[in-house]
Amino acid sequence: MHDGPKSPPTLHDVAREAGVSVATASRALNGSSRNVRSENASRVRAAAARLGYEPHLSAQAIAKGSTRTVALVVRDVADPYFSAIAAGVTRAAETDRLIVTMAVADGPPERELEIVRTLRGQRPRAIIVAGSRVDGAGTRDALIEELRQYRTAGGRVILISQRDLPFATVTIDNRGGAERLARALLGVGYRRFAVFHAPASVRTSRDRHEGFVAGLCGSGVPEPLAIETGFTREGGYEAARRLVERGFEDVEAVFAVNDVMAVGAMTAFRDAGVVPGADIGVAGFDDIASAVDVVPALTSVAVPLREAGVRAVLLALSHDEEAVVDLPTHVVLRASTPGRPTR
Repeated sequence: MHDGPKSPPTLHDVAREAGVSVATASRALNGSSRNVRSENASRVRAAAARLGYEPHLSAQAIAKGSTRTVALVVRDVADPYFSAIAAGVTRAAETDRLIVTMAVADGPPERELEIVRTLRGQRPRAIIVAGSRVDGAGTRDALIEELRQYRTAGGRVILISQRDLPFATVTIDNRGGAERLARALLGVGYRRFAVFHAPASVRTSRDRHEGFVAGLCGSGVPEPLAIETGFTREGGYEAARRLVERGFEDVEAVFAVNDVMAVGAMTAFRDAGVVPGADIGVAGFDDIASAVDVVPALTSVAVPLREAGVRAVLLALSHDEEAVVDLPTHVVLRASTPGRPTR
């Protein structure tokens, strides 16, 4: 009985033969050996020669930077949150003469995984994935493997999200910002709250919801009424409609966990004859550009979204594969929460 044809050696085989990491072997063979000690580079080249390893040409193209594109994956291209991030990514990429391509993963988590698989074949210099991680999605391990293979081939992976996957990440202080918002609203006299939030599996929503509740702790106010809805403008509209139908005599202010939800909520209140800022306070999170254009202007937690995009590109151009950049947030009080007289 004859053995089947022997499979060609892989980069992992070369790394094992040379006694180095896969990342080191990749850099030694793809022309970026300036970051590899000379003795390691020599061992890797010798191991590759012994095994008859032939580097994958597309992998070398990524590693050597012959592709001049950065791929940005967002959840919703119409959401000002993501458009602000995209503006920052584009600005920073232009400085390094890179071109930004965008993909929208607005469906189930499987869609995000499918997009990443497709992007790997297009060989961008970096893949930047923006948007909340979703717990229990079922695709986490497969996504990590896809991104690791892409990184092993010389690409760079950056997340703008929670620190959930083992790649360089730009994080936003969602919990701390919501805590500060709760304390600021207490400070201007509000005592009874409702929170419009997405399902708990959406990490950004959960962090903001939990942060807001934590900010109320110790103040003696009741636990806020929680209304679960979509993480969208339509979700905010629906939650406000339900609150009006229920009766909101026991609610003085609403915290919607993002600004587009808050804007939707204000529209629903007005449609029901309830005046935002007068009959009920409304606050959001993100401080998107339109927060100052709505009437009344929206109280929010300012997030440096453009800066997040810029920092993601800078991480993509660095050599730190698991760096974490934490971006601060701050509260901006506006006319949608004018305050209530304290007794």
